[in-house]
Amino acid sequence: MSPLPPQILISGDQLGHLLRSTRKSLKLSQTAIANRLNLSQNRVSYLELHPDTLSFSQLLAWCSALGLDLRLGARDTATALDSDSAEW
Repeated sequence: MSPLPPQILISGDQLGHLLRSTRKSLKLSQTAIANRLNLSQNRVSYLELHPDTLSFSQLLAWCSALGLDLRLGARDTATALDSDSAEW
């Protein structure tokens, strides 16, 4: 699998889609990820659909299980101007 390009996420739905699509691209089932995270398959399914309920520690563990890095940095001012509707 080629490396995933960096993603800018501005919503929980985007996070859920990223976690789900990365899992599928790695050919991992929800059960396989659940085992890695010490969760039930039902809980993984729920969290993929409702990523806004993930705790920070769960998100870090999920990223680790999928080989993803979680990075934070200053927002590019050009991007910030284009995404005024995504303000916190």
